[in-house]
Amino acid sequence: MCPEDRVELLGDALDELEALSVSVEDADAQTDAEQALFGEPGMPPPKGGWQRSRMLALFATKSDADEAATLLAAQNFFDGCKVLGVTAVPDQDWVRLTQSQFTPVQVTPDFWIVPTWHEVPVQARQFIRLDPGLAFGTGTHPTTRMCLRWIAGQPGLPGRVLDYGCGSGILAIGAAKFGALDIDAVDIDEAAVESTRLNAQANGVRLNAGLPDAAAGLYQTVLANILATPLKVLAPLLCAHVAEGGSLVLAGILERQAEELKAAYAPYLKLDVSDSEDGWILMTARR
Repeated sequence: MCPEDRVELLGDALDELEALSVSVEDADAQTDAEQALFGEPGMPPPKGGWQRSRMLALFATKSDADEAATLLAAQNFFDGCKVLGVTAVPDQDWVRLTQSQFTPVQVTPDFWIVPTWHEVPVQARQFIRLDPGLAFGTGTHPTTRMCLRWIAGQPGLPGRVLDYGCGSGILAIGAAKFGALDIDAVDIDEAAVESTRLNAQANGVRLNAGLPDAAAGLYQTVLANILATPLKVLAPLLCAHVAEGGSLVLAGILERQAEELKAAYAPYLKLDVSDSEDGWILMTARR
């Protein structure tokens, strides 16, 4: 336990003492004194830390943890802090524990995202096999589900499809599952590009994955599930890729950000809100 002004110093000290990991949480969580520290994406939080923080440090052995607690207690900067205890972490099957947190995700009644360790639900007429990985997009987030619902709701996806900021490749794979044959999936992260290639292979679909310069020409469908700030910056680029009669599908947008997105895209296309879930919205436009 430590006050707000000691968190960074104590974290550095735990790092020097070879802690395997250090996490910080509000010591007053679930009480009337709990403080929310959420900031806007790309913006600093309203303050640097909680009034009282609980710091959890993981060490390789109990003796390492005991030694660290003793050394910290002897330091001048530890004044006002307190060691709450040293507890052994029980030996568990961490792979199985992690897998238990990811169950099949329903996109529509007959379209599901299914981890490889689960059976496909009997009601699934269409599904994507996808495991948690290094790239965003497992279907658990509302923005991903809304994009996939939009894809599933199309009578077909003719022409070229662009998934800009593909992450795991889930939207591009979804497009392939619903009939798209010419798909480019691009991301600034090499790990995401590789993840997309592997996930496409695992799902038996064909697509082209690469860095952003792999996106070229016009597309009948342009998908971008990122965040509001980069979507505003990317407005001219994304709109330039939308073919006549084509659709632009944007996600990663909070409900209160709708008007600023409409303003950013107004010189190019008219955006409308076409879906919403848990405070997030899906915005679409047609050229």
